[in-house]
Amino acid sequence: MRVAGSNTKARNEKGIALFLVLWVLALLSVIVGEFCHAMRAEVNITRNFKEQTEAYYAARAGLMQAIVELIVLETTPPKRVTAGEAGLTEEDEEDEEIEWRINVEIPDVPFGTGSFSVLIGNEAGKFNINEANQSMLRLMLSRFDIDDTEKNIIVDSIQDWRDEDDLHRENGAEDDYYQSLPEPYNAKNDKFESVEELLLVKGVTPEIFQGGLKDIVTVLTEDDDKTLPTGLRKRKSSNKKSGFSYNKINVNYAPPEVLASLPQMTADLVSEIVEFRKEKDMTTADLKEIVGVDVYADIGPYVTASASAKSPFFTIGSSGKAQGGLVSHRIEVVLQIDVKSETKYKVLQWKDRG
Repeated sequence: MRVAGSNTKARNEKGIALFLVLWVLALLSVIVGEFCHAMRAEVNITRNFKEQTEAYYAARAGLMQAIVELIVLETTPPKRVTAGEAGLTEEDEEDEEIEWRINVEIPDVPFGTGSFSVLIGNEAGKFNINEANQSMLRLMLSRFDIDDTEKNIIVDSIQDWRDEDDLHRENGAEDDYYQSLPEPYNAKNDKFESVEELLLVKGVTPEIFQGGLKDIVTVLTEDDDKTLPTGLRKRKSSNKKSGFSYNKINVNYAPPEVLASLPQMTADLVSEIVEFRKEKDMTTADLKEIVGVDVYADIGPYVTASASAKSPFFTIGSSGKAQGGLVSHRIEVVLQIDVKSETKYKVLQWKDRG
């Protein structure tokens, strides 16, 4: 009996020992698993940070290359840039040429282990609410589903907002109207400093603004000297640059939404113009051929296709991608090209989209 008891006790002790060993092994497995998970997470975080950094600097490289091309465009005749000049190897692109043009998506350009793509816009393709005359302001509102009374209110109120006097037009508004609002303020009686300022103007509702108005207007004017006191700033109706007018839309730089605002401009005609511009900038003759004589007779007073009819203000969107293209970063910049200045350009707005 004593021997049997000893065997039972020994087996119990072995069972307890086995249990403890299994418990320790399970605990170690959990610890090792947690360690591996933490290490994997840290590796992923490090890799993501590395790729995000690569994508950011690829986007910056695209931005700086675009600025260089714009300066060259303003100082020399148009030129084509070979793949080698842009940093591509023969294996990458087999000497494919890259043409840096406004309003045309620049194809992916290799940079390091990643790449960048660029789109350059020019403000001559938008309605300038600081300088546009009454006809252009009415044209700006033509594609919105509002009646003529509402259009008259907005057009007159924009002009009252930016002029220097306190006399309102027939459908416009000055201090007496704005002071009667639940949250009163005064009419500015000066130029718009931002597109968002339109929301303060009588008749401009958030629905109209967010429904497309904000995307087709600009406030940038070369003749405005913000260093002078209000009322003493230069106020001119046309740019110093030869051939450029604030009351003409350059069809080569206009987004589809602006083209759709032109008289008799159908969706099919807009698509034809956009497709044509992918290959080359159009001339007046090209435009006439696409839209026809009758339509051109209506849109002619509002448009130009001249290469010299260009605003000094540009928008650049540069998207950088890391290796594999899964991580990207976008930089959007508004700048002024001034070849007479020391730096040749001035950044007015910078947005990192991440």
